[in-house]
Amino acid sequence: MERIELTSYDRIIIACSGGKDSLAALLHLLECGAPVERMELWHHDVDGQGPSFMDWPSTTPYVHAVADYFEIPCYLSWRERGLKGEILRDGVPTAAVLCETPAGLVRRGGAGPVGTRLRFPQVSASLSTRYCSATAKIDVADMALRAQDRFLGSRTLFVTGERAEESPNRARYAVFGPHRTDTRDSRRRRRHVDHYRPVHTWSEAEIWVILQRYGVIPALP
Repeated sequence: MERIELTSYDRIIIACSGGKDSLAALLHLLECGAPVERMELWHHDVDGQGPSFMDWPSTTPYVHAVADYFEIPCYLSWRERGLKGEILRDGVPTAAVLCETPAGLVRRGGAGPVGTRLRFPQVSASLSTRYCSATAKIDVADMALRAQDRFLGSRTLFVTGERAEESPNRARYAVFGPHRTDTRDSRRRRRHVDHYRPVHTWSEAEIWVILQRYGVIPALP
């Protein structure tokens, strides 16, 4: 694979869960000379700003602390009522997404078709069956990108920390390619967004090495 020209992007968004892999992706970008002034940390609050249910209450403060240390802006996004609300959804649409932006809080969605979930996500490679990732993270990130006109007419790199070693399904992910929200060929709303997984081929041992080199301790979980 060709070297990614990090300086060619107007913005570099790192999806940061607080876990070791997303932290390693951030540290690797810094080592590769990514311009810090163009970077943003995005954290998806899976509990929707409500009581702790699927995540530890220390996670969001931890991500904020990482952002403060590296002097990178941090923006939260979440689905109203969180993942618990989607698990218990009965006769109502999937809840809206809210995202923090430089211009303030933005809300999108929430007026889709009425439906019922009433079941936990199953263990599966399919995101339609293991819907927690799609509902609480993937779809939330997509909505946040599409909701902000600041990404139109510019180049954005969206970075995530999936690794091939984690599962056969993740092993099939592309290291680099157009993001789901990319519309670079559109004549109306042109949005150039690439998706980059910089630690996709790394072993777990390599992840711990870069964290140790920077003296970074990942979030408690």
